Amino acid sequence: MRSLDDTHDPQLRSWVESANDPQSDFPIQNLPFGFVAGGRAVVAIGDRVLDLARAGIAAEFGQFPSLRHRISDLLRAGNRTPATEAALLPMRDAELVALAPGDYTDFYASIHHATRVGQLFRPDNPLLPNYKYVPIAYHGRSSSIVGSGTAIHRPSGQSKAPNAELPVFGPSKRLDYELEVGVVIGRGNTLGEPIPIERAEEHALGVCLVNDWSARDIQAWEYQPLGPFLSKNFATSISPWIVTMEALAPFRAPATNPDPLAYLHSDENQQSGGIDITLEVLLRSRKMSEPTRLSIGSFRDMYWTAAQMIAHHTSNGCNLRAGDLLASGTVSGPERESAGCLLELTEGGKKPITLWSGEQRTFLEDGDEVILRGWCERPGFRRIGLGECRGAIVAARL
Repeated sequence: MRSLDDTHDPQLRSWVESANDPQSDFPIQNLPFGFVAGGRAVVAIGDRVLDLARAGIAAEFGQFPSLRHRISDLLRAGNRTPATEAALLPMRDAELVALAPGDYTDFYASIHHATRVGQLFRPDNPLLPNYKYVPIAYHGRSSSIVGSGTAIHRPSGQSKAPNAELPVFGPSKRLDYELEVGVVIGRGNTLGEPIPIERAEEHALGVCLVNDWSARDIQAWEYQPLGPFLSKNFATSISPWIVTMEALAPFRAPATNPDPLAYLHSDENQQSGGIDITLEVLLRSRKMSEPTRLSIGSFRDMYWTAAQMIAHHTSNGCNLRAGDLLASGTVSGPERESAGCLLELTEGGKKPITLWSGEQRTFLEDGDEVILRGWCERPGFRRIGLGECRGAIVAARL
């Protein structure tokens, strides 16, 4: 795990004044990485972005963590220079682009989500017997990963009503979001060489927000025997900022899995493998000027940690590569208010939720915008944020 140092000092201030706002997602203690059009690397600081190339900093993907101290020094109060100032531009003017992962794997790491979903389909046996032993996942489609703000076309596919004799083809009627956290790989491994749990986090660059849009009616019809396919691969939205594991060091938490198999166990991971990220989902319909909060929970409630996901993914010799994305699966906590998708919140569509506008939802309608937000805060440290991940539903293309 990363250790604390002077870059985490809560008294540290930046000469970029907006970064000193206590409610800023991007104080100098954060310094997340992103990209602008053309593939240039940038760092968020307050309401500005620092263009690393213009600041004279050569950066390759896997080198980002080692640059943290240098960038922190450039942006600290008292260190302002014309050259660094010239490398800043307003965030609102930056053409941010999403990470383009080479590969994408989606896990199922919340035991609360797995249990609630299981109760909808298997009331007498909600949690399958392998869940507490295997970090379940499937390989997703990286080509349909899109940046925050990209419109999401309602997908079409086959579905079958419970009492229908035959399936039909058409736009999904049970479109859902999934609140997830993505772990971005910073350094890969050689094919055939597993990554041990004790070194797994050395391969993680940081985290971002992920919305794994899901067509529940298509999913219910197709998922057996080989799992999700067209119900998932039509779009996955990710936030533009990668908050590094170094920035997250003050916000570690114990793992919640009490007794994993030996290859998924280390004392350090059990003590601090979790990450305490508060996560929020909001929904805004076409009729609403401001969104309604649907849920709020914490990433610390996940059953499997980032290190365990990496160790398991490579345990058979699978080679991860820099820039790969491992999504956590839906982040849900023990309370209903912390459920990370509409499937859980509405109990499969049986209990509609009411928005402040008076509208009701069981699943998403065209025009709905889903907003994911994440942040970390703990007494004695500066609050840091992950920013936002947004996506609005538009009609299916027929």
